[in-house]
Amino acid sequence: MRAAVQHRYGPPSVLTSSEVGRPLPGRNDVLVQVGAASVHPGDYFVMTGKPYVVRLVFGFRRPRHGIPGRDLAGVVAAVGKDVTALRPGDEVFGWSTAGALAEYACVPADHLVPVPANLSAVDAAAVPTSAMTALQALRDIANVRPGQTVLVTGASGGVGSFAVQIAKAFGAEVTGVCSPRNVDLVRSLGADHVVDYTRTDFTRTEKRYDVILDNVEAQPLAAVRRALTPTGTLIPNSGHGGRWIGPLGRIAKTRLLSGFTRQRLKPFTSVGKRKDLLTLADLLTTGQVTPVIDRTYPLDEAADALRHVAAGHTRGKVVVTI
Repeated sequence: MRAAVQHRYGPPSVLTSSEVGRPLPGRNDVLVQVGAASVHPGDYFVMTGKPYVVRLVFGFRRPRHGIPGRDLAGVVAAVGKDVTALRPGDEVFGWSTAGALAEYACVPADHLVPVPANLSAVDAAAVPTSAMTALQALRDIANVRPGQTVLVTGASGGVGSFAVQIAKAFGAEVTGVCSPRNVDLVRSLGADHVVDYTRTDFTRTEKRYDVILDNVEAQPLAAVRRALTPTGTLIPNSGHGGRWIGPLGRIAKTRLLSGFTRQRLKPFTSVGKRKDLLTLADLLTTGQVTPVIDRTYPLDEAADALRHVAAGHTRGKVVVTI
């Protein structure tokens, strides 16, 4: 089978399109014939091995798994002996531990759910990690309720475009922060207000928000806190940081500060959960959430897809078609 393969950490040029053996599913796995796989900043960090802390998980000297990629959609080709909920021919989407940028991938059965009938494979592949991050941040961390005010920075990006729609589905009054070229897009996602960051600094207005999901973290923490209500919740979520430990230093600082204020400062890491993917499938089926696709690339151009993600100005999601 064809796959995007890397034998060392480095920039996208380390990826090559190669012939490799087709994986065999374990007893609780599903072999998926991949139709599409999305890429996001986390895939870029794993590919480059920076910040270096990622190597503690994915391999110290070289990637433990030579085929990158996590989020996918496709058709079940075979199932392990203990899998009963899925069968060959089922259309599914979900997340793997690695290996999504290939014609076939082995995925734990409990990481997959049926593709909603109104979604293509490209749309479905765009959902798992980014939409689950937005859902867990707004529902589980911030406990967003009807009538609350929610501000989302990076509102046109992968997580941000889902967050705007999910916050609206929860009944919030939503403000999206984005660049001038994305104002119309963010408004079309349901944002009640859109802030063009080249014209307005949201931290210097009189408006205060119950929840801020900061996917960019371009402003100092003290400035962003000024835009919160006295008991509001701030969720930093850029994933960027130093060369060695990435965002961990900033996360530690934020957690320490949270003990001295009534405001809730809550950095977090999303966790893949099948029940949350089912919740997202319901939102997608009813049209309350629609994936935004920036660009698609063929498998042989997976390196270009990751270069585009690394540039940091995607409109929604970047997807590799297989």
